[in-house]
Amino acid sequence: MDIVITASRVLPRPSTPIADGAILVRGKEIVAVGPRADVLAQAAPDAARHDFPGGTALPGLFNCHVHLAFDASREMLTTFQASDDAALHAGAYERLRQLVRTGVTTVRDLGDRDHLGARVRSSLAASDTVAPRLLVSGPPLTPPGGHCHFFGGEVATDDDIRARIDANAAAGADVVKVMASGGQITEGGAAMWESQFDARGLRVIVEHAARHGLPVAAHAHGADAITDAVAAGVSTVEHCSWMTGQRSFDRRADVAARMAAQGIAACSTSSRNWRTIADRLGEDLAKGVYGRLSWLEEQGVPLIAGTDAGLPGSVFDDPVGALALYEWLGFPRRRVLEIATEDSAAALGLADVTGRLAPGLAADVLVVDGDPLASLDALRSVRLVLASGRPVPL
Repeated sequence: MDIVITASRVLPRPSTPIADGAILVRGKEIVAVGPRADVLAQAAPDAARHDFPGGTALPGLFNCHVHLAFDASREMLTTFQASDDAALHAGAYERLRQLVRTGVTTVRDLGDRDHLGARVRSSLAASDTVAPRLLVSGPPLTPPGGHCHFFGGEVATDDDIRARIDANAAAGADVVKVMASGGQITEGGAAMWESQFDARGLRVIVEHAARHGLPVAAHAHGADAITDAVAAGVSTVEHCSWMTGQRSFDRRADVAARMAAQGIAACSTSSRNWRTIADRLGEDLAKGVYGRLSWLEEQGVPLIAGTDAGLPGSVFDDPVGALALYEWLGFPRRRVLEIATEDSAAALGLADVTGRLAPGLAADVLVVDGDPLASLDALRSVRLVLASGRPVPL
């Protein structure tokens, strides 16, 4: 059956609003988008109607960096390590439900144990459950004892690297994740700014991933790790913090220029926690930490939306709290919405699948009360979500 959505404004893209617009959905795809009268003329007489006077229809949102295996509590790592497979499955189901109910229709999981994400995705398909589009990496590559080694992706040699990538690909991975630098949740591991792989090792990873047709996402806080990851040709840099020490940074314009030229995107991985962190750091240091996003934007580096959901306080059900960081930094709301939709789609290779409202694309649609171009808080007032044309129970 056809579905027709009408709203006071439709955003096929954030830069092209349509007043008194409509969307026609047939099956999993969008058939038409435009002024209300034009779209209604193409709909079947028995089409299901959803009318939202005062509302806005826009593409479903992206979260390009989550960990469905984590529960976002202070004890998330202890809980994860103590959980059996059934508990991890149940938790991942619930977190995907939270994501899609808030309008996130495409999710990229960047690190799990025993290919949890791929198995959950298969279970969702088998049970015909409405859920977000889910891209997965499986266990990320890390040195023995390295950052997130508890996921099971430790590699010590080139042969180990190739075997791990082969195993992840065979299990259904959509992307290869590598921990190019250390992090903050692994006891005894490298510091956040310290590299875990050299440039040669990262090239081995990128080249072997390419044999499977897979992009590479590099966790990289350190400036040296970012430099080496970009030189190796990764597709996205997660965090992209440019750290050289606990409170020192080195933004490298030549590396950013290469990212811009090659379309290597940066993911902020900032959740709504940014407000608490900014208050704790003070304005000057906070601008040094988060101002990298404004700087990357000025350098022409593609930016994508991701929250590292699952880490302590990084919840799965508040995309607006995370997106507010960009507005705090001075990004126009139109630009914030572009990052959360079409730009994220392009960076993940999904520009011809989703991220916009256009005929032939997946019917990933979010309808909210109010106008998110006037206030991002409008995104909190969710009225309807379609995931590949299917209404999400709210």
